[in-house]
Amino acid sequence: MRMDDAAGVLARADFFDICDDEERRMLGFAGDRQRFAAGEMIYKAGDTPMGAYVIVYGTVEARHEGDEASAPYRLSEPGSVISPTAMIISKPRPVTFSALTDCELLFVPRSAFLKLARQDPDLAQRAADRIQQDLGRYMHALEPLRQRMKGG
Repeated sequence: MRMDDAAGVLARADFFDICDDEERRMLGFAGDRQRFAAGEMIYKAGDTPMGAYVIVYGTVEARHEGDEASAPYRLSEPGSVISPTAMIISKPRPVTFSALTDCELLFVPRSAFLKLARQDPDLAQRAADRIQQDLGRYMHALEPLRQRMKGG
């Protein structure tokens, strides 16, 4: 895959809109386009992803495991980012991601993103702000469920 192709994939990816064109080109160069057959596991709950995946094509199923178990959900929109927090946080995830259909994903290593973030503190701040916003939306969406569980 040409570097420009990878940069184009990242230009459509939600999380990577915090990067400028040159940063996307550099991440694209460091990225690795991977194919997964239908039914193949991308990574399993308990694993620590080494970066994020961006959907080029195909449908991915996400299934929360353990205490956070819930109905699986699907991601199929080109540019959808799997585990954007893995770009800055190295910790096991409670989610198993599997290819529901044949998929092509662009893997972006955390090490490449962190190298850019060390060179550009503004990028690091934009990444932290984005993850905080995403977590805030997630927590807000869970509030009605929390209220029902409390009986209120």
